[in-house]
Amino acid sequence: MSFEPVVLFFVLGVLAGLLRSDLKIPGAIYEALSIYILLAIGLKGGVELAKYPIGDLIGKGLIIVAVGALIPLIAFPILRFLGRMSRADSASIAAHYGSVSVVTFSVGITLLGHEMLDYEGYLIVFLVLLEMPALIIGVILARYGRGEVHWGKLLHEVFFGKSIYLLAGGLVIGYFAGSEGIKPLDKLFFDLFKGVLALFLLEMGLVAASRIAALREYGLFLAAFAVVMPIISATLGTLTGWMLGLSVGGTFLLATLFASASYIAAPAAMRIAVPEANPALSIGASLGMTFPFNIFLGIPIYLWMARLLHGG
Repeated sequence: MSFEPVVLFFVLGVLAGLLRSDLKIPGAIYEALSIYILLAIGLKGGVELAKYPIGDLIGKGLIIVAVGALIPLIAFPILRFLGRMSRADSASIAAHYGSVSVVTFSVGITLLGHEMLDYEGYLIVFLVLLEMPALIIGVILARYGRGEVHWGKLLHEVFFGKSIYLLAGGLVIGYFAGSEGIKPLDKLFFDLFKGVLALFLLEMGLVAASRIAALREYGLFLAAFAVVMPIISATLGTLTGWMLGLSVGGTFLLATLFASASYIAAPAAMRIAVPEANPALSIGASLGMTFPFNIFLGIPIYLWMARLLHGG
């Protein structure tokens, strides 16, 4: 995995940030790249989802969302009682780790293509579904026994924020278009995907390098949490995928989803719902430490775990 070109683009960005290069991707281009990635993943998921009877997926979907909702509940007491962090910061970081990363999922799909492994396409649906319970649980943990929560504003941010809206919109379009209807868009959204992801990872490397300093306040504890928590979550995902009868590729992707941590949707929602939390801690941990860990070490480990549980 370390020789995947898209991953090396991330390394290039990190080095540029650490070496204080003047390399910078304009904000408008970054926005365009993120919109493209979200739409492309949504379209791919919708096309794959159209191949399955919806009724057959409801049971599996409920189980996956329920298990995913356990992640912030596991993370919160670790942060609160072992790390001695404030309730607001603990809840905010827990919500980030219960939520998911589109880019980490994209790198996982790229690895499956490299390994020539198939996966259940409907798993892309959970990029949308797994965001919501984690954010809501995070708010409840932060506000328990305290003042009111402006649920209307929070839910609007969750459901109609850019990431969820584009993923869900692409999913619906892909579902109704199907594999035949989407063919005129294949070259744009599917053939060019890996190249666009490489440019996006270049920018993510620059951003990650700038966030590492935020971990210094809680030192080794938060750095250790940012590495250990994804492994705990991936273990839950691997066991869940295996018990649900998913393929090796599907089990691996579910583990990758559970192990990823949000740095797009979660920061926006937590900024509104838990304004007293320090965003530098949550983004520093999720983007500065967990994202690089997943890209370089975590994703290959999760594939090994899936293969091991499936007997090879």
